[in-house]
Amino acid sequence: MTDYGHELLFGAFLTPDARQPEQVVARARFCEQVGLDLVTFQDHPYQPGFLDTWTLMSYLAAATSRIRLAGNVLNLPLRQPAVLARSVASLDLLSGGRIELGLGAGAFWDAIEANGGRRLAPGQAVDALDEAIRIIREVWAADRRGGVRVDGGHYRVVGAKRGPAPAHPVGIWVGAYKPRLLRLVGRLADGWLPSLSYLPQGPAGLADLTALVDEGATAAGREPAEVRRLLNVSGRFARTGAGFLDGPPQQWVRELTDLVLAHGTSGFILGADDPASLQVFAQEVAPAVRELVAAERSAATGPDPAGSGSTARVDPDEGVRAGSGAGSPVVRSDGPAGGRAREAVRAGETAGLAVTPTPAPQVRHSDHRLWDESTRPVAPPAPAGHVYSPQARAVGGHLVDVHDNLRRELSEIRDLLDQVRRGVVSAGEARGVLNRMTLRQNNWTLGAYCAAYCTLVTQHHGLEDDAIFPHLRQADPGLVPVIDRLEQEHVVIHEVVEGVDRALVALIGDPERLTGLQQAVDVLTDTLLSHLSYEEQSIVEPLARYGFYPGQL
Repeated sequence: MTDYGHELLFGAFLTPDARQPEQVVARARFCEQVGLDLVTFQDHPYQPGFLDTWTLMSYLAAATSRIRLAGNVLNLPLRQPAVLARSVASLDLLSGGRIELGLGAGAFWDAIEANGGRRLAPGQAVDALDEAIRIIREVWAADRRGGVRVDGGHYRVVGAKRGPAPAHPVGIWVGAYKPRLLRLVGRLADGWLPSLSYLPQGPAGLADLTALVDEGATAAGREPAEVRRLLNVSGRFARTGAGFLDGPPQQWVRELTDLVLAHGTSGFILGADDPASLQVFAQEVAPAVRELVAAERSAATGPDPAGSGSTARVDPDEGVRAGSGAGSPVVRSDGPAGGRAREAVRAGETAGLAVTPTPAPQVRHSDHRLWDESTRPVAPPAPAGHVYSPQARAVGGHLVDVHDNLRRELSEIRDLLDQVRRGVVSAGEARGVLNRMTLRQNNWTLGAYCAAYCTLVTQHHGLEDDAIFPHLRQADPGLVPVIDRLEQEHVVIHEVVEGVDRALVALIGDPERLTGLQQAVDVLTDTLLSHLSYEEQSIVEPLARYGFYPGQL
């Protein structure tokens, strides 16, 4: 049990969608309004579907007044460290001390190189990050005499002037998963910022990884508690529990509290764009976790103030409003269970892939056929006798987990559409779900969910097209016909998504045109579910051998 005693932080991991910049800004403001501490954004400068993260953060610093901002994590290979140091310090000064520096060593090297960055081997990327952190700290040390001098193998600064210093001690939070980088976090960084979905063993893997951070800190003469432990999380609020962070808010409270007390995690950043989920996380989960952790910490330091010596405990079921989340007027149907890769690892399997691709759907909702499934190329067979490590199985299963989320969201859209048709969701209830969004009719509520989902699909495909697919093409030429077909289907699905958008516009203008939207969603359902199944059948196994990017496995 390791609790480092840090103040707890709760934040959001929002999608920087370039197609709807005003919606991104509105969601960030919403996060501030509901009481979150932090809002963060992924940084893929090679992804044209995303807003530039630093520009977005700069705009939001002026558009908000309290909430802290951070990249999650900034792409170091495409951001020169001395300039980045001054950018962070300047924005921290302008925002009144509200900027943190999430920093990553780089991952999608094909895309990085295509945009002018240098391709680095995994060990070189760690060395480059080491040098960059030293440069950043030296630039910030404006009270020291002399210029900044770091003569590194990847970054060389010879006499650069220092400053400006940031308005507050900016935290350098590093995204890391492998041993050498984890030890670097302990040695040099202020925080560790991984994503739970990327941990091969899920929450159970935190102990071993945290120990490596502690090892690095101790070797450098630091106290392990000097390094904050944060975590990107995702999940679902539902009436009943169906897995880790998949259930009612009181379940989330118990599970997040366990991560604080057992692993020292003190920052939780929810990957979600749905306002209702963000509000529950901010106003129901976060306060209850804080209360429960405070009680446990108080009990650990001595007897209660009354002198009875009894242990003061808070029941998380009492700390969250009864029925919260489950009492939402939007009744959501359960989708496929996620976390397949983690379950395979927990089962202790050591040789086989142990990840089952999702079968193709047996039920069709429409008569439209936008492609001939019989002409799809087949991926080459896996090498006979290939042994998959737990990490390899987790990497292969991660695609299924991502797709499960897409399927779950699609199920929610269809369920919500049905509720609109039956008049179950009233205008007042819809406004309650979407909180401050000015959506006045059930049709607008439906549009908000559909628009968010279509954005998720488009960005998922964009990342595959720009980064993952080029890596797989190079790793295995036998996959080229399959990847070509997948990319062609992405184009078709984009057109289907546009059809849903057009049906939404028509519905807003004429509430009687619900049938057109139903047909558009039916086509999306048939097309997307077929595509996701084909993709899993084709590349789950190659991903388990080659990874999402070079050097991952």
